[in-house]
Amino acid sequence: MVEVEANKAKNLLTIRFSGDVVPEETQRSTGRLKALVAELKPGFRLLTDLRGLATMDRACLPDVKSNMDLCNQKGISKVVRIIPDPEKDIGFNILSLFHYRHGIPIITCETAAEAMKALSG
Repeated sequence: MVEVEANKAKNLLTIRFSGDVVPEETQRSTGRLKALVAELKPGFRLLTDLRGLATMDRACLPDVKSNMDLCNQKGISKVVRIIPDPEKDIGFNILSLFHYRHGIPIITCETAAEAMKALSG
């Protein structure tokens, strides 16, 4: 499952991946992500939470890349990821090099507490 939500007051976009993620889920979430990003101000931050992820089909990668590109175009300023198991990073770090502007801080954390600290700092 892919859940996307925005907190306008905090200018924060959150994407949570859980279970076995398939392309149909990432395609559906892309529409929601587009609508929510449009409500945020340039300089918004992104929290990506992979704590509940079991697997992600490689066919989801075009949607992940597209979402990164959209966030980049809309003025993302910081990316914080919760990845407790490094084996569940399906290439986010590598993709970030090609889909985000140079200089955007990208922080990977093991816990939600670390992520909240990284978002506030």
